[in-house]
Amino acid sequence: MTFAELEELSASAMEAMDEGDTANALACFEKLLAVERRPLYISCLAFCVAREQGEFKRAVSLCKNAIKEEPKNAQHFLWLGRIHLLAGQKKDAIRIFRMGLRHQRSADIQKELDRLGVRRDPPVPFLRRENPVNRVLGKALKIIGTR
Repeated sequence: MTFAELEELSASAMEAMDEGDTANALACFEKLLAVERRPLYISCLAFCVAREQGEFKRAVSLCKNAIKEEPKNAQHFLWLGRIHLLAGQKKDAIRIFRMGLRHQRSADIQKELDRLGVRRDPPVPFLRRENPVNRVLGKALKIIGTR
């Protein structure tokens, strides 16, 4: 496969991912990985495997391997978080998304967190969220603008 063919296949795989056509993207990433092993291809393939085949353990393993190779790339954390969402593991997904933001700013991860409606920790963490002290203090901090 020539360099131009690889680039074209990569572009079509990414376009398929953007459009949500994971079946087509899965086939493209499998071809790409047979020729060239890039961490981004691995994490994208992992999401496709989870969505199309329902193999969540395999998908998580693939994505974690991609993170080991490129630990500062937030894109891998985005795909891993989305895999956890597909598996119904919202808490794990939120944890992964937050990890990704610590490594690198990502508008996509921030959109996912906003869509999920993630709550912040209570102002006084050793008290329950419903405790009147936390409720009043949280509202006051929000008015002041520090929360």
